[in-house]
Amino acid sequence: MSVPERGARLAPGRDGAATRAKIEREALRLFARRGVDATSVRDIAMAVGVADAALYRHFRSKDDIARAVFATHYGALARAIHAIAAEERPFRQKIERLVALFCTLFDETPDVFAFVLINQHAHLRFVPDNEDSNAVAALRLMMKQAHGRGEMPLDDPDLAAAMALGAVTQPGIFKLYGRLPGPLTARLIPLTEAALRVLRVDG
Repeated sequence: MSVPERGARLAPGRDGAATRAKIEREALRLFARRGVDATSVRDIAMAVGVADAALYRHFRSKDDIARAVFATHYGALARAIHAIAAEERPFRQKIERLVALFCTLFDETPDVFAFVLINQHAHLRFVPDNEDSNAVAALRLMMKQAHGRGEMPLDDPDLAAAMALGAVTQPGIFKLYGRLPGPLTARLIPLTEAALRVLRVDG
């Protein structure tokens, strides 16, 4: 499945890419705090400091902006997971690195986490099912490789990916809603141990 064209051609001039990036950045902030439905094109334009019409030189609609924001950050996460999977290190250490990646994301970019997690069902169908664009595909590949090398007993990579994600995303949700105070990175050890247990990876 290919990603549809994200919008109109950038406006001419040196600042076109910078304006588009600012639109995505401000839209992400508003979407994370209010939700996509409660955010209007005018809200985004005001946050960027441009007229409504200026947004339409970069994107066709608010949904187009939301899709672009999702693809940008979900793709970056996929590439980070894929890079960890490609490292020459034991699977246990890869899980430690994976948990650290998610905890850092939750702590340092909560808007990204909130938007991607809450809006994934609306946008995943537009994301190609490959390791460079899709975080679940990248994680699935990591699990499949670990099983093939005898480092993880679970032979269902999709189930293993779901279980590993659950071990770190649910604490992230608790943090998002204030039920876990402080940084998640302060809980790296118990979260890593939880992920290893659900994957049945021995010490």
